[in-house]
Amino acid sequence: GGGGGGGGEDGYGVLPDGWEKRMLPNSRVYFVNHKSKTTQWEDPRLSMADQIPLPLGWEMRYTEQGTKYFVDHNTRTTTFQDPRKPAEGGGGTGTLGKYGVPQSYERSFKWKYGHFRHLCHSNALPQHIKVVVSRDTIFEESFTQIMRFQPQDLRRRLYIVFKGEEGLDYGGPAREWFFNLSHQMLNPMYCLFEYAGDHNYTLQVNPASGVNPEHLTYFKFVGRIIAMALYHGKFIDNSFSMPFYKRMLGKKLTTQDLENVDPEYYNSLIWIRENNIEECGLEMYFAANYETLGEVKTHELCEGGEDLLVTEENKEEYIEKMTQWRFQRGVEDQTKAFLDGFSEIVPLQWLQFFDERELELMLCGMQELDVDEWEKYTIYRNYTRNSKQIQWFWQAVREFDNEKRVRLLQFVTGTCRLPVGGFAELIGSNGPQKFCIEKVGKDTWLPRSHTCFNRLDLPPYKSYEQLKEKMLYAVEETEGFGQE
Repeated sequence: GGGGGGGGEDGYGVLPDGWEKRMLPNSRVYFVNHKSKTTQWEDPRLSMADQIPLPLGWEMRYTEQGTKYFVDHNTRTTTFQDPRKPAEGGGGTGTLGKYGVPQSYERSFKWKYGHFRHLCHSNALPQHIKVVVSRDTIFEESFTQIMRFQPQDLRRRLYIVFKGEEGLDYGGPAREWFFNLSHQMLNPMYCLFEYAGDHNYTLQVNPASGVNPEHLTYFKFVGRIIAMALYHGKFIDNSFSMPFYKRMLGKKLTTQDLENVDPEYYNSLIWIRENNIEECGLEMYFAANYETLGEVKTHELCEGGEDLLVTEENKEEYIEKMTQWRFQRGVEDQTKAFLDGFSEIVPLQWLQFFDERELELMLCGMQELDVDEWEKYTIYRNYTRNSKQIQWFWQAVREFDNEKRVRLLQFVTGTCRLPVGGFAELIGSNGPQKFCIEKVGKDTWLPRSHTCFNRLDLPPYKSYEQLKEKMLYAVEETEGFGQE
């Protein structure tokens, strides 16, 4: 089927490439995306704001003259004002976000997740597929079966059977299958993934994965499984590094993103930024040496880079290129294979609402956090347990719902997952590192975090209200804002 069926006669211009407009017998129009083999009611040419689901309890109807109006079943009222958009003539419900809805609404993870689940449900296919595995060979058996299916079949309901445990309900075994399989396939001993740092137990692609000649097919498989977990609303047992989630979302990686993954490399780039390299007499070129299988090789960062000297003038460009190369070296083919497998099941555009921290929450779930235990294992710098800001801090955390607590933990430690031993066993980039709150800055500043030290910089705020507001803002403000 060609794209652009039904062209421009409806006033919206041509459909994007690979899309087609179709009509049901009852004249309801829907749209087909041939690239991802998905369908949706929403017109892909309309702005995001027009595609956003209405808030809970709202419904859109049409008058006999064909004018849109909205019913709010919560308050049993009707209005011509679209609740997803700001009120005409200013005012409205706060500042608009980039999708044309109030920022507070758009920032809410529940709303975004609801929209994502809606896309999954509306593309679910009938019937189920059956996967039969033994617990002790779950990885190989799952690989063989999952790679035999057509990608869209993997959107059907899953019927997972563990050999010797037949006849169990739907759902339970599927939940276990995702958990146990992810534990196996992401296990560094298989060489597909490795820990992101000496003391960072999140995972990233292993540049040496090519020791397995079929590694790219395995990455495609891992991509399929991760997408299936999201699609079917199940959780996995390991977490990827934040830069890997950013790469999944197509976001640009920054020097800051390196700190938690390779602190030495990060520090050397920061040193170059903060010192005059010409005065130090450092002679560096736009090329990087790296070791692979015991052999040292050189990679040019740009054409003729081996002969291009790094100067004060061009060093920012050098830092930028070194950062990008550090994230890409030896992992581009694997990442591409992973994303190919992933996008066969969940088109990457479905994730465009999320940031990397929310993606981790969707994949790993939110464990219930015990605030008493958290407080018990927290240490302070330039504050004490009795400082009023610290008492306000814990009062605020106790007032947060679990989602906000998890996001605070993630903001400060870099992951939403606690180690098995809980808060007592948090790990930083130099080994065991308890949750730490340090007094830093002025009360006009936002809190900042240093994920490699599990440290929150909390300015000495003047009131409880001020502290709570600034904290919420920092934790919900995405894009690694205020994070180091």
